[in-house]
Amino acid sequence: MLRKFLRKDFDKWMIPVYNPAKFIPIRGEGSTIWDQNGKDYIDFTGGIAVNVLGHAHPLLKEALEKQLDNLWHIGNGYTNEPILKLARKLIDSTFADRVFFCNSGAEANETALKLARKVAKDKFGKHKNNILSFKNSFHGRTLFTVATGGKSEYSKHFGPLPKKIKHALFNDINSVSKLINENTCAVIIEPIQGEGGVIPADISFLKELRNLCDKYRVILIFDEVQTGIGRTGLLYAYMHYGVIPDILTSAKGLGGGFPIGAVLAKKELALMMTVGTHGNTYGGNPLAGAVASEVLELIKKDKIIDGVKERHMWINSHLNKINNGLHIFKEIRGVGLLIGAVLDEKLAGQANKINILASECGVMVLVAGNNVIRFTPALNISKKEIDIGMERFAKACKLISK
Repeated sequence: MLRKFLRKDFDKWMIPVYNPAKFIPIRGEGSTIWDQNGKDYIDFTGGIAVNVLGHAHPLLKEALEKQLDNLWHIGNGYTNEPILKLARKLIDSTFADRVFFCNSGAEANETALKLARKVAKDKFGKHKNNILSFKNSFHGRTLFTVATGGKSEYSKHFGPLPKKIKHALFNDINSVSKLINENTCAVIIEPIQGEGGVIPADISFLKELRNLCDKYRVILIFDEVQTGIGRTGLLYAYMHYGVIPDILTSAKGLGGGFPIGAVLAKKELALMMTVGTHGNTYGGNPLAGAVASEVLELIKKDKIIDGVKERHMWINSHLNKINNGLHIFKEIRGVGLLIGAVLDEKLAGQANKINILASECGVMVLVAGNNVIRFTPALNISKKEIDIGMERFAKACKLISK
């Protein structure tokens, strides 16, 4: 008799860095998933902005199965056709001239920061090694990236942390001006802070930041792990702003659910990372390359990005309707399908409680801190799924308001 694995098994067997929901999803289709008991849930999380084409997309499955019959893994002593095809597509679609592949957003950001420090050291000397980031930012969970991120709760347990990292106030160019100087090698920023509360950068702020980076010969890194692959209504968020970074990091939606990360860079920077200076065992995996290439193809062919603005309006309309009746949000913000509903002061700190109630009502949402409910659904989520999911989310909101 086959054993049925239960949620309580997680608490017995796993290192407890997560506290997952009380149900176990076993199947997904589109933006709907089912648990072990057959209960269905509308998925507004998209695997934390990963499943840009929903669950079990048939053409992504077909691309993976085709590659499974040919080549799974080859190691970085060789290249492969799927990863070269993907690299060409990314270069043709962005400012970049060169690409490095890895497996996650944290790995991509780690690579970008290492690249920035090496370029600065080789071109200007050892003194130019400071990194400037922003308070409430999130760039990953490696030691370097938690130190660079602006959330002390993610880094306070793991000191001593990497040094020469400072944190400015987001959307405050005066704060940046006080910290940036000739010793700064890189500025890393999310065009929209995701984990920090779904806060978009001001256009004027990013433009002035670009100017300061040029003035002090500083590499500007855009962390587009969450905002990339159509999430904001364009392939990457930098395209909204008209501000071109020197390095861009991508992951999450790039693989549509298959793990992959990428660093996109201008040629003059990329060529300074010579053979042996960096590496990654699984980076450039042909399976990941095949799936990610199909993601980009489908997004373009099916005009998926064109529907993001409309879906943003559908979700916001529902959230405003809920708020008109319950008055539980003080602000609804975000761009495209990265949306944050900021809780009113009377519900301060209750975001996770709403998250739990929502799952009980049959809808999956995210939090962004203690006071923001975050929505990052598939870019092709149907209107029917949005309507059903929002009806269920409204029930959760009514429960919390009582």
